[in-house]
Amino acid sequence: MDSDGFTSLPRGRHHLTREQVAASQRDRLLQSMTQAVGEKGYARTSVADVLKRAHVSRETFYEHFTDKQACFLAAYEASAERIMGVVNEALAARDQPLMLRLERALRAYLRELAADGGAARTFLLEIYAAGPAAAALRYTVQRGFIEIIDGLLEEDERFRALPDPQFACRMLVGGVASLVTGKVAMGQHAALPKLCAPILAHFRSLLDQ
Repeated sequence: MDSDGFTSLPRGRHHLTREQVAASQRDRLLQSMTQAVGEKGYARTSVADVLKRAHVSRETFYEHFTDKQACFLAAYEASAERIMGVVNEALAARDQPLMLRLERALRAYLRELAADGGAARTFLLEIYAAGPAAAALRYTVQRGFIEIIDGLLEEDERFRALPDPQFACRMLVGGVASLVTGKVAMGQHAALPKLCAPILAHFRSLLDQ
């Protein structure tokens, strides 16, 4: 592992396939893009910043991505997949009560973002600086979170009895996103787990109406 925390390829002769080398290079570029954007912002981050962190050549970068934006969007998608995976894993125990599973998923989501302020800033704020395609991707990712939570809440008859349960779910997820984004924008990512209790209280109040 190198000084940036990335797993380095073996020096000299090795038995890695071309595909394994390419996958390692791509992963390093995605991690480097996430870190650089988290620290400098999307507009101020250059391809050279990413190369310096990833320890790969400019030629290698363009073998994987057409430009900075393409690399950034790929890094964003990788982050989204990781966070969605954490949330889905927390929801996997279907034998547990709905609210307990929701609490576990929310805590896992908030912990994941709180663990890395730069990545959280990239995921929640800098995505909007990368143009319309990035904003559309952000919307698609949020729709994915809405579908996950909607699928969970649909198990509760009280939720199904609401006048428009899907709209209620969009409001809830949008509200969570706004609260979390505000904390990250203020540099308070470490305090994100403290949002869990009040958010759950509002979920419960909706179901108890």
